Amino acid sequence: MKVLVAVKRVIDYNVKIRVKADRTGVETANVKMSMNPFDEIGVEEALRLREAGKATEVIAVSLGAQQCQETIRTALAMGADRGILVQTDVELQPLAVAKLLKAVIDKEQPGLVILGKQAIDDDSNQTGQMLAALLGWSQGTFASKLAITDDGLEVTREVDGGLETVKLKTPAVITTDLRLNEPRYASLPNIMKAKKKPIDVIAPDALGVDPAPRLKVLKVEEPAKRQGGKKVASVQELVDKLQNEARVI
Repeated sequence: MKVLVAVKRVIDYNVKIRVKADRTGVETANVKMSMNPFDEIGVEEALRLREAGKATEVIAVSLGAQQCQETIRTALAMGADRGILVQTDVELQPLAVAKLLKAVIDKEQPGLVILGKQAIDDDSNQTGQMLAALLGWSQGTFASKLAITDDGLEVTREVDGGLETVKLKTPAVITTDLRLNEPRYASLPNIMKAKKKPIDVIAPDALGVDPAPRLKVLKVEEPAKRQGGKKVASVQELVDKLQNEARVI
């Protein structure tokens, strides 16, 4: 079984986000970028399936600017077999990503597609679900455990009330949650080997997809700064402030 994993280049989770002065977005110039942490978990799960003999090939796919090759190289250094970059400078939104991934999947014919449940930059949590709908495939979202069975997949997923286990037919789309695994570190020899692994670069036009944005960002603002706490002299004063100032009771 061939496994395809989508990986996104995002601002590193350790970086403090700064909004641009013109409020059109966040500052990305001279900012450290890395692979989306949920996608890193997806790569690790695909590699574990290959090591267990359940998968034959792991393909890392990224969409975006030429610099996304660095993100693919990270996946290759972790152990992925080859990479595909759908290169475009257009700002990609979830539906466009899903359509582009569908086109790549139609070409590669994998048995399983793994994505992070969301990207830490936009927190949309939409691409995996949209992709499964476009493909007409089974989907298992927020996966905290994945098992390959004789007749499909068993996915344990996190829901509000605890855990839910669902059985899926393949091919399927899986989105990863934090508890699925702990990603490995790329060793120096594997980092060197990754430089020789192939990355195919494709334009959206070659896939027959128009990635033009359907939504327009009007402005981006930082969250309001938290106000300092206040001390009260009595319970009655506390209740009065909760009723009249905070208006929470």
